[in-house]
Amino acid sequence: MTVIPITSPTHLRTLTSSSTYTIIDFYATWCAPCKAISPIFDQLAAAETKPGKIIFCKVDVDEQREVAGTYGVSAMPTFLILKGAKVKETVRGANATALRTAVLSAASDAAKAPAAKSTFGFSGKGQTLGADGASQSGSRQVNASVLPNVGAMLSSPAAFSQGRGLPQTVVRFLGLYVTSLFSLDPEAAARGSPFAVQGQSGGARVGGVR
Repeated sequence: MTVIPITSPTHLRTLTSSSTYTIIDFYATWCAPCKAISPIFDQLAAAETKPGKIIFCKVDVDEQREVAGTYGVSAMPTFLILKGAKVKETVRGANATALRTAVLSAASDAAKAPAAKSTFGFSGKGQTLGADGASQSGSRQVNASVLPNVGAMLSSPAAFSQGRGLPQTVVRFLGLYVTSLFSLDPEAAARGSPFAVQGQSGGARVGGVR
């Protein structure tokens, strides 16, 4: 339906808040001039209606006395051109030329203005694509500091074994084992081995025990 029948003051306020222009025809069913100009109003509505920019409404003054009283309508027909909630122009009587001029002027202005925004909607921050993936990827990264220094282990295994950690302990154990295996005095060989851990006093600890 191109022309919207107004059913309550709230209904009209909702429409005016969602459109740049609202054209209202205040009429009465018993009004002969209202019936005469009604087809022209309907034609203008069919040609110029653009949701969000310009809409057309009808108010039966007998059914919606509160709406008619709000705008001070006392004669029929009366046409109001509202921009937002404010009356921009009034056409009284069945003056087809004045009505057409007022409607086309509003339509021209509405075409230049952005459409009115609806008062209903959803807001909120959207999901950033890849954000979760990035955080998960970061959580899977391996800390290089926990990996053994392979270069140091190969170039100087005895010196490498003096550090703390599982790789150093393994190298120290293997070094002491090999040193003791081919010695007639395994304990003395182990104490003198470069793989023995050096304590703070300069002595050696075999297998980590002083």
